[in-house]
Amino acid sequence: MTKTLGTPPISPAQTRSADRTRKQILEIATEEFADKGYSGARIDEIAERTNTSKRMIYYYFESKEGLYRSVLAQAYARIRRTEAVAELESMPPAEAMARLTEITFDYHSEHPEFVRLVMNENIQRGAMIGSIDSTQTRSDSVVGMIGELIRRGEADGVFREGLDPLQLHMTMSALSFYNVSNRYTFEKVFSYHMGSPEAVATRRAIVVETVLRYCRKD
Repeated sequence: MTKTLGTPPISPAQTRSADRTRKQILEIATEEFADKGYSGARIDEIAERTNTSKRMIYYYFESKEGLYRSVLAQAYARIRRTEAVAELESMPPAEAMARLTEITFDYHSEHPEFVRLVMNENIQRGAMIGSIDSTQTRSDSVVGMIGELIRRGEADGVFREGLDPLQLHMTMSALSFYNVSNRYTFEKVFSYHMGSPEAVATRRAIVVETVLRYCRKD
């Protein structure tokens, strides 16, 4: 009687290697999708840059669409993780709101690929992002965090009543987004280099003060 051999177990080394390969593919794919959009990015180029193959990419992500969804999910997860570890609970509400605004601004400034991904997805009218459940869950969490800061600020008498956490999140994001999304056209039109360290620091301070002035009680 011939003994049937099962699939050999995957070793920890193989698992680590697979994780590294998958991570590398995601990083390069993020650059490609951010620079060229969904339609312009090519799996062949991503495979070449990662020294893998189209077959390997499809093994991990099933399709180009699957890879793009994973890139979007990772991009949004990263900014949400950055917000989540801010330890705002121990800060007074106004200080915590300022810190959250700084974190939001810094993330956009330091990750222009995130801004370009969001811009490209909006060009496609949000074709993919709505189907990524984890993005909705994480976005709900940051709105909840802002809502709690508003509640604490109202209770302490430092924030005015009637602040909407979703609208406030939108304001933070918009003010942080513009400094990256429009830096090249703004520079051409106004001869002002928005990406210089001095300009970034100046704009960061203005954005924080704008958010705080909006929140403060008269």
